[in-house]
Amino acid sequence: MLLTIRHETVYHYTAPLTYTIQQLRLSPRAEVQQRTLAWNIRSSGTRHPFTDAFGNLSHTLTITRPHHEVRIIAEGTVAVAPLHLGRLPQPGEFSPLVFTVPTQLTQPTVAVTDFAHRHLQAGAGSRQLLDLAQAICAAVAYQSGSTAVTTSADDALAQGQGVCQDHAHLFLACCHTVGIPARYVSGYIDPGNTNHAESHAWVDVWVQERDFSGWISIDVTHACFASSNYCRLAIGRDYDSAAPVRGVRRGGGEETLTVQVNVSTLPSDQ
Repeated sequence: MLLTIRHETVYHYTAPLTYTIQQLRLSPRAEVQQRTLAWNIRSSGTRHPFTDAFGNLSHTLTITRPHHEVRIIAEGTVAVAPLHLGRLPQPGEFSPLVFTVPTQLTQPTVAVTDFAHRHLQAGAGSRQLLDLAQAICAAVAYQSGSTAVTTSADDALAQGQGVCQDHAHLFLACCHTVGIPARYVSGYIDPGNTNHAESHAWVDVWVQERDFSGWISIDVTHACFASSNYCRLAIGRDYDSAAPVRGVRRGGGEETLTVQVNVSTLPSDQ
């Protein structure tokens, strides 16, 4: 599948900024199942490329002149191969144990631990992990704008509403409760005829099954395996370590953020 993607992020400020620094994870990961055919990032200021601790292709953006707006556009085309039962074709460069460490957003509180023990067992296989995704969707209804990037798994479970990042955080917290390695994935999805955003978050989970040992990719929000309609930007322990855009500023007054993402697909033989 060929995914054609355009992602525009605009920060507008009521007063001039004197300094902005942003960390951008807006370049598709170099992985066996996805190949970047063309990709371009445009912005004001200066961008310095680097690879972060999780192997994500990243940039540091700095703007040192006075400005009222930060506009970042990432666009291009990525060829993505289908995944059988969500199975990723490479084990990765890290021990899966790296992704058993809870974070502030995925801390297994008493409520999360109780939920996890009702729906998950240590050593669960891929089908049981899909059942967990379905249980999370039933417990945390998808509602755009109902949470913030600082909302934890425990907060989303208590509220009973959230978005894809909340579903992912709760899934990770449940897995960590029973010792299953799991990691956060940020990227894009062709949403088809659903109302879900094209900028998306899901999870990778480490499984050891009779015919496969490695990472499988699960879209918790849709309770399905990820496949060729998903483009992977970054992996991490949670949103904070895999966010497409995050940073700090000096000055600026009040901030307004606008994000527009468009994803279209074509069969790879066209």
